[in-house]
Amino acid sequence: MFGYSKISDNELISFLKKGDERAYTEIYNRYFELMFLFAFKKLEDEDLAKDFVQELFLNLWNKREGILEEGKLSSYLYIYLRSRLFDYFAHQKVENKYIEFLKTYQISTYESTDHLIREQELIKYIEKQIQALPKKMRRIFELSRKEHLSHKEIADKLNISENNVSSQIHGALKIFKAKLKSI
Repeated sequence: MFGYSKISDNELISFLKKGDERAYTEIYNRYFELMFLFAFKKLEDEDLAKDFVQELFLNLWNKREGILEEGKLSSYLYIYLRSRLFDYFAHQKVENKYIEFLKTYQISTYESTDHLIREQELIKYIEKQIQALPKKMRRIFELSRKEHLSHKEIADKLNISENNVSSQIHGALKIFKAKLKSI
């Protein structure tokens, strides 16, 4: 048996594409810490950074057959991780806008009757859209928005990962955004 630690990234990719788990392990050992540090610097959350890096390596294994052998492995890993981080931050921005909307959305006694009626209709519409969500997504969304639990608290309560919580909330907000555009 030869040492995988001495072979090049391109050779590791070649072995990885053939399903070689030892090549995968060597890639993981070579790049986990670098990818974690990159993600942690951007996220400033250790658990979330670990989740993103785990997802990166899971994706690497699942899509191993499509990886180009002549490409630079570190570039592939950084680009994938950076792309996922951009998606996450874009999602956070939309989520924060929605949260601000919900926080500032209060009924004032001085508003016109017409405005109050529209507001009540919008609240009913939003509640109807919440009820139309898939059961798991709705439960997670309600725990987040109505009970004001953090992603970690929801994950602990439902015995799922924080990344799953984040994905479910992102999915719900995406649905709401599309529905709210139509009205």
